[in-house]
Amino acid sequence: MAISAGAAQAQDASMEALVAAAKQEGQLTTIALPHDWCNYGEVIAGFKDKYGITVNELNPDAGSADEIEAVKANKGNTGPQAPDVLDVGLSFGPAAKKEGLLQPHKVATWDEIPADTKDADGYWYGDYYGVLSFEVNKDIVETPPADWEDLLKPDYANSVALAGDPRVSAQAIQAVYAAGLSRKPDGSPSEIAEAGLQFFKELNAAGNFVPVIGKPASLAQGTTPIMIRWDYNALSGRDTLAGNPEVEVIVPQTGVVAGVYVQAISAFAPHPNAAKLWMEYLYSDAGQLGWLKGYCHPIRFNAMAEAGKIPQEMLDRLPPAEAYSKAKFPSVAEQDEAKAIITAQWDQVVGANVQ
Repeated sequence: MAISAGAAQAQDASMEALVAAAKQEGQLTTIALPHDWCNYGEVIAGFKDKYGITVNELNPDAGSADEIEAVKANKGNTGPQAPDVLDVGLSFGPAAKKEGLLQPHKVATWDEIPADTKDADGYWYGDYYGVLSFEVNKDIVETPPADWEDLLKPDYANSVALAGDPRVSAQAIQAVYAAGLSRKPDGSPSEIAEAGLQFFKELNAAGNFVPVIGKPASLAQGTTPIMIRWDYNALSGRDTLAGNPEVEVIVPQTGVVAGVYVQAISAFAPHPNAAKLWMEYLYSDAGQLGWLKGYCHPIRFNAMAEAGKIPQEMLDRLPPAEAYSKAKFPSVAEQDEAKAIITAQWDQVVGANVQ
């Protein structure tokens, strides 16, 4: 969206003031950002190099719940253990806002963040997402599946695994939901969940489902030559294996489900201006491309692709861009409704003890 010259000047002045205020604070405290997740190591380095602000990194291996607890535990603490910013799973954003743990900030590129992935008031906003994909060992599977229904073919006997137990793993639950979405694209969350369970019942009855938690080692060894997991993990795994074996990552033609993470600023951030500047950097072209380099699709991906802002060599390392244009972003309520059915009925309907 074009902005007027006057608005652009005001935006520049506002950004200059924010940079000055952030530099005066001198530090940003992050939490739960491992350097090999979404290329965060390079993203953090880029921020430090650009603004000369120290980044204090707390507990890189923490989970979303740990991040929320760190905010609660440090409400009155302005020391180094109090996180300024959060990167959490979608469901944690609305919950943290409701508890008064977040403060709002709308980045300059706000309009390019899809409405269904952000809080209208700016308390939390989608940052990047992955879609459920098929990671395939091509040394064993010569003709990879193109869509969910293909997995039922006899060609894939004893081949297909989930990257988690669908009774407890969010990634595996979303995979069941994605399979159901491919069959019931216009269904309610309950109908989609039931269709997904039916799909895996058929997959198990056909002898194609392997009831173990798929891992990179089992993919490489051939125990689970087709693994269903987030594309960013699959693409990183492909690079790590470096052709031994050859791996192909396929986004299915239907049932493309996206799992989105969200950014937010702590309501008690000791360095609020540095936190806002961090958000501006993450949602700039540089920050978004930094995540994409780590195979996490930035939330502005579609807008940037349309504007020709994504280097071709980066696109060449990904599945086709049009595959991602079909992605569906289930809301927290939709996920919760489907999760209740999938976790409760997996044993009864599918009858495969994944472990």
